[in-house]
Amino acid sequence: MPKKKKEKSFSSFLNNPIDFTLLITILLLLSIGLIMVLSASSPSALAESGDSYSYFSKQLLFAILGIIAMLFISKIDYRFYQKFYKHAWWISLILLALVLIAGKTVNGAKRWIYVTETLSFQPSEIVKLLMIVFYAGILTKNRDELNFYGKGFIKHMCILAPIIGLLIIEPHLSASIVIIGICSIMMIMAGCKFWHFLVTGGTIGIPIITALILFSDYRLQRVITFLDPWKDKMGDGWQVIQSLYAIRISVDYLE
Repeated sequence: MPKKKKEKSFSSFLNNPIDFTLLITILLLLSIGLIMVLSASSPSALAESGDSYSYFSKQLLFAILGIIAMLFISKIDYRFYQKFYKHAWWISLILLALVLIAGKTVNGAKRWIYVTETLSFQPSEIVKLLMIVFYAGILTKNRDELNFYGKGFIKHMCILAPIIGLLIIEPHLSASIVIIGICSIMMIMAGCKFWHFLVTGGTIGIPIITALILFSDYRLQRVITFLDPWKDKMGDGWQVIQSLYAIRISVDYLE
């Protein structure tokens, strides 16, 4: 009897339906991204290695591996991850601490761990996924508390604080904002009140982010460049200006 039950479970694992609308959307976005990589990297790839497709080929390989991994993971019942949601928080903390200890400093920031000279990974990208698993689990467990400001909003934001603190030390402000945004949306969808985020974000969040920008020369320079890219059109403003050109060309084409 246990054997038949196991076979039935494995069969349901293989027969788990695929959301083809979502799959096609992902493949379309992935294809557009690969085209953009080829368009942007082919001149520099040709100059560096004599092969216009060197960067594109590498990206295509990872895209194929990613699709295979995605199709396999999609077969796993999402409730399976709920058993390990607490582990996700601890793994995130360990990864971010590890990058501060053993990470390589590039342009004044420690964001990457190099396994070999050519193989590296960015722990913050893994942490984004782990935080989704963690918050899905803990919000499900504490769903009755989410309407309250203290044990609902404040409690679940404080749990995120050590993760964000380690990211700020790297420093990696953009990843911090993305993770806070993801977790905030999950909290709102789970039942937290939206006005809790508005009040706390306005009184605490915005001043902290403003201070982090003002007291960091490179962050402040990025904001200035974004607001007035023409001030340094051949330097820091080059990418922003090219983006504006691309938008204008697209608008003219659609008209």
